[in-house]
Amino acid sequence: MVVRKLIVFLPAYNEELNIGHVIARIPREIKTGWQVEVAVIDDGSTDGTAAAARGAGADHVVSFGKNRGLGAAVREGLAVCVRLGADIGLMIDADNEYPAEQIPEVIQPIWEGRADYTMGSRFKGEIQGMKLMRRLGNIGFTLLQALILRRMIWDGQSGMRGFSREAMEHAEIIHDYNYAQVLTLNLVRQGFRMEEVPIRYQVRLHGESFIKFRRYVTAVLPAVWRELRRPVKKHHRAVKDNSKRVLANPGQRTGD
Repeated sequence: MVVRKLIVFLPAYNEELNIGHVIARIPREIKTGWQVEVAVIDDGSTDGTAAAARGAGADHVVSFGKNRGLGAAVREGLAVCVRLGADIGLMIDADNEYPAEQIPEVIQPIWEGRADYTMGSRFKGEIQGMKLMRRLGNIGFTLLQALILRRMIWDGQSGMRGFSREAMEHAEIIHDYNYAQVLTLNLVRQGFRMEEVPIRYQVRLHGESFIKFRRYVTAVLPAVWRELRRPVKKHHRAVKDNSKRVLANPGQRTGD
């Protein structure tokens, strides 16, 4: 029997107190014929994050010599999944805010062939403990993505996302500070199918987020602008889907 592989990867920076709890919650038996591996991308942590990850059972730990940023860590995580032969990749934050138990639900649309890229949506699910300003910031940046892509998006900043093999191979993250907006814009503009899955969310109990509002705005908005100015090549799936629409509606004009 051919065994397929899901790799769950965690970008982590100074999450010694949280990462073990996340790894312990990751289901290792998800579906017949599938094996699960855990990879941690230690983004130059100055605490015991890497040791805590190994102690909790991480199969792979990649450590940066210095802090490079969440975008760089996610980029490396996707590359690690490809190198290790993952059929599906699942990214989850290392802060223990996201429900690792729901990993099978988040990747279900990829299993079933409905999607190439999935996001665990807090705003379609349940949220506990999120402060008002953070909630408003999430809504604002999500609305920006929805307007740009001309489609409904509920949670554009989710820290729990699934990827098909092809999505991982073609994803591009153009800046190191963060990834959330540019990654979604990049994949959807290439024609990859995206779906959101409701999840439960509870704000971290230990440590603090690296995100500071002013720094986030000044780093993310220019990156979104650069991403939109970059040409992207349509993925072959989008070309095929477009061809089907043309055959079904021969008088309909289509475009990018």
